[in-house]
Amino acid sequence: MTSAPFLRTPDTNFTELKGFDFQPRYLDINDDDVAGLRMHYIDEGPADGPIVLMMHGMPTWSYLYRTIIKDLVAHGYRCIAPDHIGFGRSDKVVDTSWYNIARHTKNMKQFVERLDLRNVTIMVQDWGGPIGLAQVARMPERFSRVCIMNTWLHHDGYEYSPGIQQWIQQWSPGGLFEANVPEKFSLGGLMAMATARITPQDSVFKALQGETPVYEGEAGEVQHAYDAPFAGLGREGHSGPYRFPMSIPFHDMISGDATNQEQNFATINALEVPIHFMWGTEDPVFVTDWGRKWSSLIPHSTFDEIVGARHFLQDTHGPEIAQLLLNYMRS
Repeated sequence: MTSAPFLRTPDTNFTELKGFDFQPRYLDINDDDVAGLRMHYIDEGPADGPIVLMMHGMPTWSYLYRTIIKDLVAHGYRCIAPDHIGFGRSDKVVDTSWYNIARHTKNMKQFVERLDLRNVTIMVQDWGGPIGLAQVARMPERFSRVCIMNTWLHHDGYEYSPGIQQWIQQWSPGGLFEANVPEKFSLGGLMAMATARITPQDSVFKALQGETPVYEGEAGEVQHAYDAPFAGLGREGHSGPYRFPMSIPFHDMISGDATNQEQNFATINALEVPIHFMWGTEDPVFVTDWGRKWSSLIPHSTFDEIVGARHFLQDTHGPEIAQLLLNYMRS
């Protein structure tokens, strides 16, 4: 095993996050190329409670599920939310070429197996879809229910929306985000904008003009929380977020694990366990028509629109999502 460099975010970055006072836990990840990697996760609620596993995407971390965790724990559920390597309180490998979806999937397989999670309800969104649903497809005996939110699995005939294609372009060399994160504006600022807590004119546009955006109230809380994993780590500490858009199979079939995604798509669609789609209706990336089309391929699935929610629906509509899931788990 060789040792490639990685960065570890100081604990002090996470001391003042409103609504996120959960105890950090860590799992050592075995990797052929990087020694000593540590994955962070949240594990809240009764140890013998039914398990809900929550999978995040880019550029988020377990903080995304903060309100859902509190609501489900209050009803006796055990909530587990890991941070992918390169995100949240997990270690950040600095070599962008280290990151690919097959490796993220392998890391998460270690996580599920070593915690010996069983009878699991899994919640997935964004890149949490391909990574999390791969666990269900390959270890179906461990999962009893699936909640799918604004995500996808690559397959023949999937139409990548203009929003997805624009996202790839913005993170390509010289693109708007690749060229300016974190030097001119931060991922936290992008999240405050993406969740409609501040306008593009008052955030990204202002930063590009050399001014300093002002994030106040809820926008400030969100900006700080999503900046916390990367603050002080410089550009190389952002290698994980840089790599995810470049791994979308529309751009790179290999790093996106396209072949396995297609196989997993067929497997998931044939599952007999309860599957619940909860879809933010204002998402330009994974549009509602796609969510409904996917749900139609699974006749026993349910489909709920989270009206007014954008791409990061867990962040803005957590209580509504938690209540829907509670209703389904009780039925």
